[in-house]
Amino acid sequence: MPEGDTVWNTARVLARALTGARLTGSDFRVPQLATTDLTGWRVTDCASRGKHLLIRLDEPTDAAHWTLHSHLRMDGTWRVYAPGERWNARPAHLIRVVLSAATATAVGFHLHEVALLPTAEEDRLIGHLGPDLLGTDWDPQEAVRRLADRPAENIAEALLDQRNLAGVGNLYKCELLFLRGINPRTRVADVPDLAGLVTLAHDLLAANRGRWTQSTTGSLRRGQTSYVYGRRAQPCRRCGTAIRKEELGERVTYWCPRCQPAPT
Repeated sequence: MPEGDTVWNTARVLARALTGARLTGSDFRVPQLATTDLTGWRVTDCASRGKHLLIRLDEPTDAAHWTLHSHLRMDGTWRVYAPGERWNARPAHLIRVVLSAATATAVGFHLHEVALLPTAEEDRLIGHLGPDLLGTDWDPQEAVRRLADRPAENIAEALLDQRNLAGVGNLYKCELLFLRGINPRTRVADVPDLAGLVTLAHDLLAANRGRWTQSTTGSLRRGQTSYVYGRRAQPCRRCGTAIRKEELGERVTYWCPRCQPAPT
């Protein structure tokens, strides 16, 4: 699932393949960029900001600096291929962007919010984000402050609000709340230790940085990587109670009714 650590990993893969390279071709299969040609442009950097992916480029004369922005949401992905290698990660009709260089081709499947804008204007798209859990701007005190600014919101939805802290997705939301024994419907004002919750969020994403298997349990074995996420009706690993699942806000939530009792 493309959460903050997945996007961080994707940015590093793209950086290794493209940074410093001049593009030999590009193909945009999104209406707003359909006629754009980046041939001759040089890739200078690939970075992540929460769940947003930023590929930074210079024009052929190096006179102007641009950013290709994309968001993976639930189902987007970038893959890197060697020259001549078949692009087989997803069906061809899901391809949205192709960036070709002499040594590698990067293909973006099912991307969302694709935009090309001057690098100096990146804040138009990402300036609203809270501190990035895996970024150099990570500031746990600021994340706590932003969460506390909406005390009546339930904590499950507050954690997914990227304006509070950038990088937590549905998997980490469910796992964080289980590990801290917090019911998803608890109001932010009633969470006993927001600082501890925020610190744990950082620790979990950092632990999974650099690998594609997301684990909150410490195990990388199939079926043993999560405590509650994706485990509806299965026994809680801590107490044996059946894990529950329900729609909360716009997302599915998993929790243990015994380890995470309903707020009074």
